[in-house]
Amino acid sequence: MAKTLTRADVQRIATLARLELTPEEIALFADQLTAILAYADQVQQVDTSDPELRATAPHDETPLQATRADEAAPGLPRDVVLEQAPDADLSAGVFKVPRVLGS
Repeated sequence: MAKTLTRADVQRIATLARLELTPEEIALFADQLTAILAYADQVQQVDTSDPELRATAPHDETPLQATRADEAAPGLPRDVVLEQAPDADLSAGVFKVPRVLGS
């Protein structure tokens, strides 16, 4: 059974997270966090010991691993894409992007 969080619990969590909460927020979050913990407890109660039960979604018989076949599709012409890019070198055929590493 999930624990009911008190206002003191929420205040302690807020202090650890360096959050300043109003009394109204503390009351609201106590209810919300208690509901989240109750749902997590409910999820933990689901029997997952039978792999056949996990192979299909509960709402239908479609296997979760079902995927569509890959089909090649034409891409956009490079010139069209480069013309629409905010900062591109058309003569080199490349995008210019800000340096990320070693900046």
